[in-house]
Amino acid sequence: MNGKTALVTGANAGMGLATSIELVQRGYRVLMLCRNQERGEKALREVEVAGGSGSAELVRGDLAELSSIRQFADDIHGRVSSLDVLINNAGVISPKRQETKDGFELALGVNHLGHFLATNLLLGLVQAADRGRIVVVASGAYKAGRIHFEDPHLRQSYNVIKSYGQSKLANILFARELALRTYDSGIAVNALHPGAVLTQLGIDRGTGFGQGVYRALGKLPSFQTPAEGASTAVYLADSPEVEGISREYFYRSQPKSLDRKAEDDEAAAKLWEWSEVEVGLS
Repeated sequence: MNGKTALVTGANAGMGLATSIELVQRGYRVLMLCRNQERGEKALREVEVAGGSGSAELVRGDLAELSSIRQFADDIHGRVSSLDVLINNAGVISPKRQETKDGFELALGVNHLGHFLATNLLLGLVQAADRGRIVVVASGAYKAGRIHFEDPHLRQSYNVIKSYGQSKLANILFARELALRTYDSGIAVNALHPGAVLTQLGIDRGTGFGQGVYRALGKLPSFQTPAEGASTAVYLADSPEVEGISREYFYRSQPKSLDRKAEDDEAAAKLWEWSEVEVGLS
């Protein structure tokens, strides 16, 4: 083991599972945050079978429920004294409007607000590490979004592109504002676009809705495997090449420029203040 600890959200499948496998193989102690106990245990077994000099353990928690976030944050504080890497990987997308248990629009609630609260509750552990890193898995879909401050939970008008685009833009604005707020502590905060990755994001596990599309997409050569998609997250988590680099947006392990709206520092600060109120931090 290399003595380093990482937390990966959404670690039970797709890029989160691929990231966990790679980090364990690199010697990390990986805390795998999973919403479902059974799927989490299955993923943990996959990591163990893949092998490596590190170790993995399951942390159960639901980013769609503020009380669960507070509980798993307490759990993590009880397990470790520092976190070298926090990877905000979990994500949802929904063709129809849904809400979290706290009444948030689902994509904004999980992709942004859930990670916002979790990151703030775990920030002390990252600060306790030597040059801690926070990696935010965003998406090029941010280009189709804007922050609807007048109706952030999309109660008046909803469509899946509007929902997902807003949540991914929020990811980037959050990462940039967090980088500013943690600059003096030496934490590196970066966001990334993983590319087009074939995962089961968007498939309803209860009804199976979306499976046909998933199978069809799997035949297209332009889609990456989860391991390929996870490569940039692993790079930002572990590579010495990005030591000291913060507030950047990466694609294929290279920094990329952002559209102007994703570099709007005023909007980022406004989103942060609004988010604090929503999750009960202010």
